[in-house]
Amino acid sequence: MKNIYKIFIVLGIMLVSGACTERFNEINTKPDSFTQDEVSAKFFLTQPQYRLIAPDRYPYWRAHLIHMDRYAGHVCFGFNGCWWSDELGYAYSSGYTDAAWNWLESYIGGLDNFMKMTAVGGEFENQYMYAIGQIIKGYYFQQYTDVFGMIPYSEATDPDITLPKFDSQAQIYEGIIAELDEAMATIGSETTTGVGVDDVGENDLFCGGDLQKWKRFANTLKLRVALRAYGAPGETFAENAITEALAADLLSTESDNVMMQKDFEISQWASACYGDVWYNFGLGSNWTLGKTLIDALRNNNDPRLTKYAQPAAGGSVTFTYPTGPEADLFAKRVDFICGVLDDAGVTYTRTDNPDQSVTIDMPENAYYVGQPTRLNGKTYSFAAYQFFSIPTEEVIAAKNSGTDIRAEVVMTTAEAYFLQAEAVVKGLASGGAGVAQNLYQDGIRHAMKLWGVSDGDIDTFIGSEDMALLNGTEEENLEKIATQRWIVSYTDGFEGFAIVRDMGYPAELAAGVSDVDIFGLGDINGLYPQRMRYGNAAANNNPTNYAAAVAAQGADIQSTPLWWSKTLETK
Repeated sequence: MKNIYKIFIVLGIMLVSGACTERFNEINTKPDSFTQDEVSAKFFLTQPQYRLIAPDRYPYWRAHLIHMDRYAGHVCFGFNGCWWSDELGYAYSSGYTDAAWNWLESYIGGLDNFMKMTAVGGEFENQYMYAIGQIIKGYYFQQYTDVFGMIPYSEATDPDITLPKFDSQAQIYEGIIAELDEAMATIGSETTTGVGVDDVGENDLFCGGDLQKWKRFANTLKLRVALRAYGAPGETFAENAITEALAADLLSTESDNVMMQKDFEISQWASACYGDVWYNFGLGSNWTLGKTLIDALRNNNDPRLTKYAQPAAGGSVTFTYPTGPEADLFAKRVDFICGVLDDAGVTYTRTDNPDQSVTIDMPENAYYVGQPTRLNGKTYSFAAYQFFSIPTEEVIAAKNSGTDIRAEVVMTTAEAYFLQAEAVVKGLASGGAGVAQNLYQDGIRHAMKLWGVSDGDIDTFIGSEDMALLNGTEEENLEKIATQRWIVSYTDGFEGFAIVRDMGYPAELAAGVSDVDIFGLGDINGLYPQRMRYGNAAANNNPTNYAAAVAAQGADIQSTPLWWSKTLETK
């Protein structure tokens, strides 16, 4: 959206004299400056939205792509030609971890400024804009705490506290629900934040100024948070929150999807997209799609396969027989890669040459094959880039390329239906098996429509595939719901990562890896990561509260489970 860039220019003009809101009185009284009916807090809403969902390239690459999208199992590094093995991120990297922590820890300033402006007594007092701020705040803190666990929350925006305490996840989740309830009560039946300059309108990148959509978004977020908290140790609030959320309006229509359109012109140092990484550095920075994701689509005849992925390029690849100790594992690694191709149904030719090298000839652009997650540096040379599917051009499109860039996921209507189906299956909502299946299939329908799948192809999938039916035990049905939630979270690795830890599915990811000849076990002995480590700034700048958090939560390592994790058996 070019609009983002224009708004950013306006914002820059308004900030020439400094960011403090008290300067607006001076600005308003200058005859050559803005008039009273031209200034509004809405100009300060846009930046906190895109900085949360699509920040500049530094955290977008390091937090979103290197960590979240890969922990979610959606994408992989470690192919032959990549800068890294796919062990990156599973083995602690101080610099990349700090990038993620510093972005999330510092994000709150801009949003808090907007909320102070719109609060009672603020420069631009507006209770409806303030309610929008509360909803974004809830979304932010849910994302932030789900990455690290205990974080500053209750004291994070207190100007009199420079070293805030780290709150427990139970306190944070309960606080998020309370603020969402307050925001929804404030919105009531209102549809806009005001008239004229007081209407956030197109400056609102999430909901276009539609307060009722904001309210449905808030309630769906409440349901997500409450279901995730349900059953966690000492939890006392979730079931009531689930009941309340199910009794109110949730995201329900195609137009309810909360997506953030991408700006084609804005600098990558203001707001990035995948294409800012894919096309700026050559093959080394590229990524493939994960085997778990491609298998879930291909093996269930899911029509989203061609929307998510391009077929593997294919071609001829020769593996040279090594000298030294690695020669003993040559056959095992070749057989492993051939097994991946076999699993994908690839018709290829294998030639075992006289010099002990092996040549694989694979048809070009004919098969969808995912790369196994967490391949180690020794398997790197066997993981030929052309053997694996990569994202579709819509996902990795460059700015100003003539190709539309895929909108960023904030929250989808499909998730709202899957959450309701989960509640019914768990006995937290009435309706029984028939209602659960209808909700589940509505979720599938909306998930597919989000990617432009035709109604006919959706009907065929629902009418013919076992994956479209909740026809098993309670646990088997929850596995299907979790898998579909995970699939629709593609390009939102934060939520995809959370789903695996929360529900334990896809089980292939949650189980971790163990074969040291093939996979990189990282610093956590092959276990599925449960969190990211805190950034160095947390320990260096706030040592007392950092130490208290570690004492309460557990060691500051990636395998320490979060409060709500349901995959404790993987530790």
